[in-house]
Amino acid sequence: MSDFVLSADFRDDQGKGASRRLRRTGKVPAIVYGGGKPPRALTLDHDALVHQMSNPAFYSSVLTLKVGDVEQAAIVKDLQRHPAKRRVMHMDLQRIVADQEIRMSVPLSFVNENQAPGAKEGGTISHTVNEVEVLCLPRFLPESIEVDVAEVELDGSIKLSEITLPEGVRFATPPTEDNDPSILSIHVVKVVAIEEEEVEETDAGAVPTTGDEEPSQEPETE
Repeated sequence: MSDFVLSADFRDDQGKGASRRLRRTGKVPAIVYGGGKPPRALTLDHDALVHQMSNPAFYSSVLTLKVGDVEQAAIVKDLQRHPAKRRVMHMDLQRIVADQEIRMSVPLSFVNENQAPGAKEGGTISHTVNEVEVLCLPRFLPESIEVDVAEVELDGSIKLSEITLPEGVRFATPPTEDNDPSILSIHVVKVVAIEEEEVEETDAGAVPTTGDEEPSQEPETE
C-alpha cells in the first residue's frame, strides 16, 4: 500500500452549482479517470487532503485511492487552488496499471551544495530547473531525483543530460545536443554601481511636470 491514502466517495451531482455546494460543506470535488475504465466523479475531504499535501512527496507518489471497500492506485494529474485563499478547488486523479508507463513531473533534490568549489569561492547557486518530467512503470516512480552539486566550479553548471536517473526511469523529453538546458549554475553576482555624474545628468534632463499636462489615467478596477 502507498504511504498516501485518499478516502473518497462517488458523487452523482455535477456542475458548478454542485461543486460550490460541496465546497461549502468542507469537501473537494474530484475526478478519477484512466486505467481502461470510465471517469468517475468523486468527493474528497478538504482538511484530510490538505494534510496529505503538506508532504512534498505527495505530488510525485503513487497514491492509494479508497472508495468504500475498494482500493486502487492513482496519481495526481491536476490540482486547482483558489487564487486568493489556501483552498483546494478541484483535483484530477489518474488510475494507474502496474504494467503501463506513467508520465510524471518529479522534483530535483540538490545535495552537497555547500561543498561545491564554486560556492566556497563566493559564488551564488542558481536553480533554473526544479523538476523534470519522466516516464516509468509505477513501481519505479521516484519521490525525487538526486543531483550532486559537490564538483561544480565557479562559473560552472550542470546540464539536464548530466542527471543520473534511477533504474527504470527515463526522460519524457530526452535532452539533445540542441536542447540540453542548464539546471543549476554557480556565478558571482555582479553589482553595477551608478556613477554620481550619471545621476546628476538624469535629474537635469528630467521633464518638469506642469499643470497643463494631461493626468495619467488610473487603471479601472472591478
